[in-house]
Amino acid sequence: MDTKFITLTKENIGKEHICCAFSDKKCKESYELKKEWLNREFDNGYVFRRLDERAKVFIEYCPAEKAWTPVEAPNYLMINCFWVSGQYKGKGYGKALLQSAMDDALSQGRDGLATVAGTAKFHFMNDTKWLLRQGFETVEKLPYGFSLLVGKLNPQAENPRFRDCATSGECEFRDGIAVYYTNRCPFTEYHVHHSLIETAQKRNLPLKIIKLETMQQAQSSPTPATIFSLFYNGKFVTTDLSVCMDSRFDKIVNT
Repeated sequence: MDTKFITLTKENIGKEHICCAFSDKKCKESYELKKEWLNREFDNGYVFRRLDERAKVFIEYCPAEKAWTPVEAPNYLMINCFWVSGQYKGKGYGKALLQSAMDDALSQGRDGLATVAGTAKFHFMNDTKWLLRQGFETVEKLPYGFSLLVGKLNPQAENPRFRDCATSGECEFRDGIAVYYTNRCPFTEYHVHHSLIETAQKRNLPLKIIKLETMQQAQSSPTPATIFSLFYNGKFVTTDLSVCMDSRFDKIVNT
């Protein structure tokens, strides 16, 4: 594999950055929580591979059976975050990272790669159009905006599917704001517990924060976007973490 990439491990994660939020002082706690989450998930076959630069160029994936998302995809690898930003776009890094994941799937005897994305572009979600250009296909769409994509190595393999818990676009909390999140992202802890609380209090809106702390909880969640999803009066609204901020909430939620 291209030596420009490094794969994080229990041995090197202490000294290596994880691409997002490494310069954001207010998110320092969130950043360390993501590192702790990764360190635990390495035992489940989780892979975090990035460009060996101070940049946001990386891919994360794991055995789909161990993925923190409500998807049934036996014998696939599940791509989680996958990002190439700014000046690094258009240089082949995304294709190289994707190929590295496909190579791992092949070496493990997997049927291919699966990932959750927005049917249209969603914040903090993978780029559907780009993945379709790389040979992925859409195998399921949810009515509230999510798609399940696969890149198959075995054309005869059964298609993955969303779990029933995530198909309706609704959650059990019908009054005000409900947020589901995990420490899969180094921004979530800070913005959910600081920005969003202030935003909700200013509007006198009830707020329910649900932190998905185990794989089982994430696999049973009402949203495929377990990094961050906001519901309003029981209905899914957005994966955009900036909705937590006072300046963005009303525009996104349209209360």
